[in-house]
Amino acid sequence: MKQKVYFKTFGCRTNLYDSQVMMSALREYDITENEEEADVVVINSCTVTNGADTHVRSYISQLEKKGDAKKLFLTGCGAHTKGESLLREGRVHGVFGQSEKEKIDTLLKKEQPFYEKGDLNHIDEMVVDEFIGKSRAFIKIQEGCNFRCSYCIIPYVRGDARSMDEIRILEQVRRLASNGFGEFILTGTNVGSYGQDTKTSLAQLMKKMSMIRGVRRIRLGSVEPVQIGDEFKEILDEPWMEKHMHIALQHTSPKMLKLMNRRNVYRQDRELFEFLAEKGYAIGTDFITGFPGESEELWCEAMENAKALPLTHLHAFTYSKRDGTPAAVMKPEVNGKVAKERLHELESLVAQKNYDFRKAFSGELEVLVESFKGGFYHGLDQHFNKIVIDSDEDLLGNWVNIDKYEVQKEHNYAKL
Repeated sequence: MKQKVYFKTFGCRTNLYDSQVMMSALREYDITENEEEADVVVINSCTVTNGADTHVRSYISQLEKKGDAKKLFLTGCGAHTKGESLLREGRVHGVFGQSEKEKIDTLLKKEQPFYEKGDLNHIDEMVVDEFIGKSRAFIKIQEGCNFRCSYCIIPYVRGDARSMDEIRILEQVRRLASNGFGEFILTGTNVGSYGQDTKTSLAQLMKKMSMIRGVRRIRLGSVEPVQIGDEFKEILDEPWMEKHMHIALQHTSPKMLKLMNRRNVYRQDRELFEFLAEKGYAIGTDFITGFPGESEELWCEAMENAKALPLTHLHAFTYSKRDGTPAAVMKPEVNGKVAKERLHELESLVAQKNYDFRKAFSGELEVLVESFKGGFYHGLDQHFNKIVIDSDEDLLGNWVNIDKYEVQKEHNYAKL
């Protein structure tokens, strides 16, 4: 009888994809979605902040307290920052980097503790044709980042930007589409840099993807403002483009952007956001509050600038020191309570903007129904807004066009 492996994934969509690669590579083990019945747990870790490392350690502690005999393995970005110490402490049996994940069968069979961090120039070769427990497919198109934002450790654990092979990406999309997937989310460490090293571009890749039978909607992970050029703007009106863009700003104060060593400029960001809003796009962004040097005056400036932006979605967090980055030694530090208050202020602003956006939209919603819980179906529309559906029909995994719905504070609601 085969041993069962449970995958615990922390962090970003890239990690979600990497976990699927490992699942696809398994031959001598069975995969379980139930942690309790697992013999082996593979922890795909995140290390973007010190807090992310803490979450991983806390999870390991929870497993240890249960006292069962699960064998633990650590991979992901945390393998490069905390892997050696966890191995030395005897808290995991093995540690391996992202480049080693396709050899997972061999690694899990090793009887002696090991540390194989691999290299930071690796490009995935495996083609994933199934996503366990998902209704949307994640397609990793690139790895690494050439930006050097002052707060970020990721380029040091993921390497420089490099693009996946286009032929392999398209083959993966074909297989997934033939298996019933209609929505594809392009992911990577810095998605917008795709093609810079292979003389192609993100827009060209997306056009080729859209021509594959079964591809209904393409969505991007986070891109940088400087990566939305004229070629990309030409595809914004295509019917297969999800009408939602997530564009990383991190801040809206010019001085703070400089301290963060960011490449974007607020004035240009605003012009881009207004252009996208005119095209009917919902727009999300990343934002850090409480970064060193963020005075009350600069925060007020940032909020005034944020109010002027047509934002609808937000992925924001308070600054968390990441050892080994330039920001880790920057002064003056911002009080944690103040940083949280600023975070909540920004979240409230964007939540209201999202509500106003949904109220103003009078068109049909194109929804992919992803889950059933609490007696209702849950899905996301073309603007990446949540909708809750009351229906006697089994809608799970289906595409539904909805023209009559109620705009509620947290989400939309429809009875079919």
